[in-house]
Order: sequence, then C-alpha cells, then structure tokens
Amino acid sequence: MSDKELMTNYLSILKSNIEVYIHGTIESANSKVRDTLRYGLDETIDAQERCFKCMTENNMYEVSNIKASDVKKSYDKLCRDK
Repeated sequence: MSDKELMTNYLSILKSNIEVYIHGTIESANSKVRDTLRYGLDETIDAQERCFKCMTENNMYEVSNIKASDVKKSYDKLCRDK
C-alpha cells in the first residue's frame, strides 16, 4: 500500500470519526459526556487538518477551485428540481 493510499484511508477515518463525535456531542444530555466528546472532536479535527496539510504539501491531495459558472449551474439545477 502506498503512502498516498495510507494517508487517504487515514483521512477518511478521521472524517468518519468527526461525524460520530459531532452527533454524540449534540445529542448528549450529560455535560461531562458532552465535554469529553467535544474534546475528542477538537482533537480529531486538529488531526484531520494536519493530515490534509501533509497530503497537500506532498501532492497526495489535489485542491482545485471551482468556477463560479459551475456553482451557478448546480444551483440552477437544484432550484429547478424542486
């Protein structure tokens, strides 16, 4: 398995964990549980940011800007489909 594949898998795991932490945090009725989950969420978001930065710096993750015309096309399609 290549470094890129490993990092991509790690990034996906982090994103999935963030979703779990978010739902747990907003659904918890106990402040101690909520604080613990929020701490885990913050740590995982930091790890995701570091992973993303490492991948972009090493050309493992390509970031491209979207054209305004493409945004408009998507918006128009969404509005039309309602």
